[in-house]
Amino acid sequence: MTTGSDARRLARGLVLASHTAPALVVTGLACALSAALGSGAAAAALVTVAVGAGQLSVGWSNDWIDAPRDLAVHRADKPVVAGLVSARLLRWAAFAALAVCVVASLAVGVVAGAAHLLAVAGAWAYNARLKSTVWSWLPYALSFGLLAVFVVLAAPGPRVPAAWAVVAAALLGTGAHVANTLPDLEDDAATGVRGLPHRLGRRVSGVLAPALLAAAVGVVVAGPAGPPAPAAWAGGAVAFVLAVAAGVVAVARPHSRAPFGLSMGVAVVCVALLGLAAGDLAVMP
Repeated sequence: MTTGSDARRLARGLVLASHTAPALVVTGLACALSAALGSGAAAAALVTVAVGAGQLSVGWSNDWIDAPRDLAVHRADKPVVAGLVSARLLRWAAFAALAVCVVASLAVGVVAGAAHLLAVAGAWAYNARLKSTVWSWLPYALSFGLLAVFVVLAAPGPRVPAAWAVVAAALLGTGAHVANTLPDLEDDAATGVRGLPHRLGRRVSGVLAPALLAAAVGVVVAGPAGPPAPAAWAGGAVAFVLAVAAGVVAVARPHSRAPFGLSMGVAVVCVALLGLAAGDLAVMP
């Protein structure tokens, strides 16, 4: 019989295994960008549900698939290792969330939905195999770029995303990937995970992460037609400082998770700038 404390422990485990912070950030940014592009309440809600469910499926599948590795290196911060939730339950939860994601994505539209489902498939491929290869960066670049495609295609009118916006999103995703791996390089290596950041080493990856994030900022500021507005310069400066701070912290505090948090801050500012440039973000084919 499940007690109240058991239910609370299980709920806590599911929340932690969802990778709550990045899931909320990505979902919130998709919702905000959808609204900035003029999507109605119904379309924006579908986008939010689709992206949110996709993020849950990715987070839960990550902790389910990684459970044997996490147990091997005694990752007490992981809910499976801490005994809050079982890998089996996470597997079922991941597939349930994926089913919701499929329905909500296709309800937005077949083409837009297919773009989002390909983005989610890329994230699952990372969890299942690609994180251990030199191609570990590719799912992040692909999935973040396709997320921008999805949100634009979900907006009203026969518009497609500007190429610069897709490039900026891909750079943000790749930079976030490198920043996110930095605290776990040694634990990952001990369990056979050798993605691109592991192969490059901490020093090179510590420089690469802020460089990619700064490049994304530059594309967002310079991409729209015409000279950048004062707000674009100001936002770009803030995002650039956050990107540099991510690199400094990565070098000064090798096991800190702050660089990933700072990279999410860069993403928030960049999406705000994309919202200001919504007229240039979505263009006629």
